[in-house]
Amino acid sequence: MSAPHPDRACEVLIVDDVATERERMSGILQTAGWRVRTAQSGVQALESARRDPPDIIFMDIVMPEMDGFEACRRLADNPRTRSIPVVFVSTKAQRADQVWARMQGGRELIAKPYTAEHLLSAIRRHAGSGPRAD
Repeated sequence: MSAPHPDRACEVLIVDDVATERERMSGILQTAGWRVRTAQSGVQALESARRDPPDIIFMDIVMPEMDGFEACRRLADNPRTRSIPVVFVSTKAQRADQVWARMQGGRELIAKPYTAEHLLSAIRRHAGSGPRAD
């Protein structure tokens, strides 16, 4: 993925059907200086990413309507969204789940419960070194 555009802060899209998870991740990332927007389903994530591609996506796997794996595959199929790094964040974190997550196009799988450092390290690995000022 190329470096974030210099005239805006790096942006993270958080996708989880559980409001408290979206709020927790948002709080961690906003405190660290990242711009955050959220979606509560894979369908909403696709619409949001197509409209305005974020620098990275944190996505739950198990969601109604469309799971995270399917959403990731659809992002990869679209030229406008295929280069967005997707990091899965899920309770499904056995070795087989980690392998499957990569096979579906995810960069990695972070197990719930996670720490702030888990999220921030993933951003450094996949989206750049840190947020930029507006």
